[in-house]
Amino acid sequence: MLIGQPVGVSLKNGQGVSGVLCSLNNNTVVLQEYLYQNQYAVKQYPFHMIQDINGFPGCHTSGPLF
Repeated sequence: MLIGQPVGVSLKNGQGVSGVLCSLNNNTVVLQEYLYQNQYAVKQYPFHMIQDINGFPGCHTSGPLF
């Protein structure tokens, strides 16, 4: 359900990562993460390292943000 969507991933070591969920296969989560400028990296995280995966909530704005 979250494939192709932005997600936050909590790792068991206390760190967190975010990106677009590319796939779940072979006991691995594959994320496309933003690095800088126009560069992205596809990274793999084994299921045993993951505590939780959550979809990003919608934006709730009440006016311009500039």
